[in-house]
Amino acid sequence: MFKHLKLDIAAAMANDPAAKSKWEVLLTYPGVKALYLYRIAHAFHVRGHYLIARMISQRARKKTGIEIHPGAKIGSGIFIDHGSGVVIGETSEIGDNVTIYQGVTLGGTGKDVGKRHPTIGNNVMISAGAKVLGPVTVGDFSKIGAGSVVLKDVPPHSTIVGVPGRVVRMFGERVGDLNQKLPDPMLEEIARLNKRIGALEDKLGVNACKYSISNEIEPHIPLSDRHCDDRSENNGR
Repeated sequence: MFKHLKLDIAAAMANDPAAKSKWEVLLTYPGVKALYLYRIAHAFHVRGHYLIARMISQRARKKTGIEIHPGAKIGSGIFIDHGSGVVIGETSEIGDNVTIYQGVTLGGTGKDVGKRHPTIGNNVMISAGAKVLGPVTVGDFSKIGAGSVVLKDVPPHSTIVGVPGRVVRMFGERVGDLNQKLPDPMLEEIARLNKRIGALEDKLGVNACKYSISNEIEPHIPLSDRHCDDRSENNGR
């Protein structure tokens, strides 16, 4: 356990430029505290003392804001930066030298049994707010972008962004075009309805306003045609 603790402190010193000393890291960093208590809880868990293990893990959660199930398998040199809101599920497996930022969830989808949580390889970085869900595998040396939702396996040496997450770089080379625009179902439906209303108005010869915020995602109406026959214009005449 102390070997793991030493490597976890070293990881914090290497990855956090704000760290001034090992004593500061040991005494004040919630990620280090959470990992230390996790390793104690895990020792009880593997020996079948599940209640004691959960009591320790829940105390760690209360003190640090980081919830790590004692059944998870976590390697050495782990750095949980800030850590608030981090959740690591029971069947999660994390390799060595992994960096995890605040708000990360290694959780399940609710549909799987047995192995329900992710397997994270070595030297992986999971950015703030990312969610890795289900029994997926994240390959070694991969990076998961902030706010991404990973539902499928990630190849080694890859960079993942978006919802759902997709590979945009592999071995340092760009994969396809990087487009981080997220879908907006409500705005897309408004755009579809606006297009149909515009077609009906054209057939009826109605000189009505054809501008809509939905044109931001489907600019099918030229700027010159965005004329309005409303009271605000008539009042100025």
